[in-house]
Amino acid sequence: MKKNVLKITAILGLTTVVLNSCGPKENVPLVYFPDMYFPVAYDPLMKAQDAYSDHENEIPAFVKNNGATGLSPVEGTVPQNKDGVFEESLLPKNMDEYNAGYDASKKIMASPLNPANSAKDIERGKFLFERTCSACHGIGGDGQGPIVQSGAYSGVPNYADREITVGSVHYVLTNGRNAMGSYAGQLNAGDRWRVAMYVMNAFKKGASTPATATTAKTDSTATKK
Repeated sequence: MKKNVLKITAILGLTTVVLNSCGPKENVPLVYFPDMYFPVAYDPLMKAQDAYSDHENEIPAFVKNNGATGLSPVEGTVPQNKDGVFEESLLPKNMDEYNAGYDASKKIMASPLNPANSAKDIERGKFLFERTCSACHGIGGDGQGPIVQSGAYSGVPNYADREITVGSVHYVLTNGRNAMGSYAGQLNAGDRWRVAMYVMNAFKKGASTPATATTAKTDSTATKK
């Protein structure tokens, strides 16, 4: 008798599992660890809401920020656009836009940074260049950095032989060109201009002379067209 009860119980249990597994998925009665099943990609500027319920995110840090998940940078970290010289909407979205942007960048002869700080900007550009770029481009900008000399990489041009402007150097740092990838992840928007200023000042015989505020503003506007 006991064996029959166990058999009946087992059959009923198996039947229940089979029927549930074949049934509709819209109203799953119970989900363990729902975040693993319904991942939430937060828009940093919008109030977060769980994808699997009507529950709004009530994490205290987000509540203080009116529900937005994009919080202010942690004290001591580096903001990406503190100089206010970068607009993400200007990034090229295809090859035609890239080529047009590169051609336009060659007409930019001055950075949009405050010309009164040009000496400090170029000094910082030198610091960043030697730590970020010289491995390939060389301390002297001759394209003979240690990676090239090791034979692991070749074809890095000498800046002295290139027709470049501060704008085109900045454009390549931001978007990459040929075998060189973008360095937007290594250098923030303002620092990319500082490195470009240093390159022109050190390796193109001062071709990147500090511009007046009016000229810099005009050049910055030109990049938006």
